Amino acid sequence: MVAIPRLVIAAPASGCGKTTVACGLMAALRARGLAVSGHKAGPDYIDPGYHALATGRPPRNLDPFLCGEDLIAPLFRHGAAGAQIAVVEGVMGLFDGVDPALGLDPDHGSTAHVARLLGAPVVLVVDAARAGRSVAALVAGFAGFDPRTPVAGVILNRVASPRHERLLREALAASGVTVYGAIGRTEGISTPSRHLGLIPAAEREAAAGQAIDRMGALVAASCDLDALLALARSAPPLTVPPWDPAAALPANALPNALPNALPATAPRDPGRGPGSAPTVALAAGAAFTFGYAEQAELLEAAGARVAPFDPLRDEDLPEGTAGLILGGGFPEMHAAALSANVRLRERVAALAARGAPVAAECAGLLYLARTLDGRPMCGVLGAHATMTPKLRLGYRHAVAATDSVLARAGDAVRGHEFHRTAIVPGRGDEPAWRFGSGEPEGHVAGSVVASYLHTHWAGHPAAAARFTAASARVPVP
Repeated sequence: MVAIPRLVIAAPASGCGKTTVACGLMAALRARGLAVSGHKAGPDYIDPGYHALATGRPPRNLDPFLCGEDLIAPLFRHGAAGAQIAVVEGVMGLFDGVDPALGLDPDHGSTAHVARLLGAPVVLVVDAARAGRSVAALVAGFAGFDPRTPVAGVILNRVASPRHERLLREALAASGVTVYGAIGRTEGISTPSRHLGLIPAAEREAAAGQAIDRMGALVAASCDLDALLALARSAPPLTVPPWDPAAALPANALPNALPNALPATAPRDPGRGPGSAPTVALAAGAAFTFGYAEQAELLEAAGARVAPFDPLRDEDLPEGTAGLILGGGFPEMHAAALSANVRLRERVAALAARGAPVAAECAGLLYLARTLDGRPMCGVLGAHATMTPKLRLGYRHAVAATDSVLARAGDAVRGHEFHRTAIVPGRGDEPAWRFGSGEPEGHVAGSVVASYLHTHWAGHPAAAARFTAASARVPVP
């Protein structure tokens, strides 16, 4: 059993200030000299980027739909290893879960669900800007809605004045709910948004870092950190072992896919010789910010050498690249710069033509297209992509429609979509996936698989073994 102090920062709804409070609390605790681990309930990629700035550690997502509820506590223990306290930012409203049409309990995947799986106390962030005594009724409703998910206390946000704070505290005192802080209205913190939410921290590192510093100072001045620490330390020990990427790989995945499976001591130099680790290039930088840390950890456990690169800045792929992963992000915001990097686009196209495995999701799909909003991209796929006003968002049940470097035809996975772009054609002659609705989606072309579907590889770790094995078979010039 391991005791990991932990808190869940939740809210009645989106827009109440969860991210500001969660990031501010992480930064304030780190400023006290504590090692802080940041986590995000749900699939969101953007908030965790701010968590990483606040904590100085890789951010971690906890998503029962994508990974399975049995993995939430083990993934938490893995991500929080070495930390003295963990802060989990919730998703949407406390009890907002998946669409019931997916065939699951509507509470599944909610912040409340994650809190229960972690045995973590919940602190509710309440936007009090336009409320008085009624805040007590709101909090009482949330505290009593589901006895399985008690609300330990509240942090009041956007409080107008000392008088307003006094009124709120008196109302809540009568209800017996602990107030852990009252944050006043402030204009000094800027976290600008655009079509898919906050602008990722990687696109505004200096400004985002300054905002995190201000959030930390604001929370430290407005909240009772000692009381919050005591609450976090009241969480019971976790009895499950931490998730281990090596143990997560299917026992027979590498031997079946690659007869000469790479030993743990395989050399990791770029100039690959027999038995050495294949280099898997992983797109990063401002245009490719959507990814989960466990993906690289699984690839390395499978025997790959993971080499991040920035398609906006780097004119060539990492030396010795034998496989390429293009994750999600905002290529539509950087289309001109991506298109202008002609040398790299040619290198990507040549790699794919050579038969190296290429896995692309969402942003990566657009980057492999012929054009994006009329600008030339890599041309690996015979498709054209454009921005649209329509948001496609939601979880998906999917089945692999075609054998690919990620899955065998018939393999079931869970994923999600999150984009305001469209690509024509939306599927190739050999589609990548078939959604629960029966709709085919994505492209498989030789060793290339590209789709709008985002997946969390901890939920289907065989993808890492399969991709690494395919990379290991590629001759490196």
